[in-house]
Amino acid sequence: MKYRQLGSSDLKVSEISLGSWLTFGLGVDDTTARACLDRAFDEGINFIDTANIYGKGAAETFLGSALAGRNRSSFTLATKLYFPMTETDRGLSASQIHKQIDASLRRLRTEYVDLYQCHRYDQDTPLEETMEALTEVVRQGKTRYIGFSEWTAPQIQAAIAIDGVEQFVSSQPQYSMLWRLPEAEVIPVCAANGIGQIVWSPLAQGVLTGKYLPGKRPAADSRAAIPAMNGFFGDDLRSNRTLETVQALKPMADGLGITMAQMSLAWVLRQADVASAIIGASRPQQVSDNAVASGIELDDSVLGEIDRILAPLLDNFEGTQ
Repeated sequence: MKYRQLGSSDLKVSEISLGSWLTFGLGVDDTTARACLDRAFDEGINFIDTANIYGKGAAETFLGSALAGRNRSSFTLATKLYFPMTETDRGLSASQIHKQIDASLRRLRTEYVDLYQCHRYDQDTPLEETMEALTEVVRQGKTRYIGFSEWTAPQIQAAIAIDGVEQFVSSQPQYSMLWRLPEAEVIPVCAANGIGQIVWSPLAQGVLTGKYLPGKRPAADSRAAIPAMNGFFGDDLRSNRTLETVQALKPMADGLGITMAQMSLAWVLRQADVASAIIGASRPQQVSDNAVASGIELDDSVLGEIDRILAPLLDNFEGTQ
C-alpha cells in the first residue's frame, strides 16, 4: 500500500480507503463487516470514512465498537454531517455542528476524528456561521481537520475567502471513469488552495468492475440486487448501453494482468491531487482485490484507449450531474 499527503494537512492516507456507506451497520452483517475492516488493516489501509447519516448512526456505532481495541493513532478516521438525523436535526448551523460532532464522537468511542466533513453545502445557513463553528470544533480538539463533500467551485472559493477561520484540507467528490465533472473546476480550485481529493464511487457503484452484464439480472448478493444498497443505481448506470461499453474495457485490463476494478481505481489515482479512493466492501476478498490497485500506473496509451472506449457515454453522464 502506498500513501499520499491529504492536501495541506499532515495526514498521510492510504491510496485506497475503506468507506461505510450502504454497508457497515446496514447492508452487511457485523461479522462480515468486522472481517472487511480487519482485512483493510492487514492490507495497509489506514483511512476509514463514515458519516452520521449512514444507517442513521449505525455505521458510526459499528465502527466505534470494531475500532475500540486499536491504537487510535494508527488510523485516520473521518466522518460527516449535513443530512437529516431527525425531523429537526439537519444542516450546517453552529448548533448542529456542535451537536452532531459530539454525537458522532460518542458513537465512534473516540475523543476526536481526524477529519470532519460537510456532507453537502447548506443553502439555509450563512457560510460564515458554518466556518466559524467548524473552526471552534477544530480548536476544541474534536477534529484535527475539516473538509467537504460535493461543493461547487464557487462555494469552495467563498469559504477560502473568509478570514480567521480554519481552512479546508479535503474535498470528497464523486469521481470515476464515467463521472468526470470534478476535473473541470473542483479539482483545479482545490489544487490551488491545498485541498486534496478523497473520491467516492470510483467504481461507479460496481459497474466498472464489469460484474454487471448487459441483459442479465445482477447476482442476488450484489449491491445492485439489494434494496438497502441499490438506491443510487440510476437508469444510466443500469442501461445495456453502459454495461456493453464497460465490457469493452475488459480485454485491456486482462492484457495488463489486472482486474477491471484495479484498473478503474488506478485511473482515479492517476490524478496527483487524489489522495485516496474510497471503496466499499461486502466481503474481505473485495478489500484485498481492490488494495492491489495502489501503485498501479497506467501509461498514456492505456489512458487514451480508455477515453476512446468510454467517449460515447461521457456526455450522457455529465448531463445528469
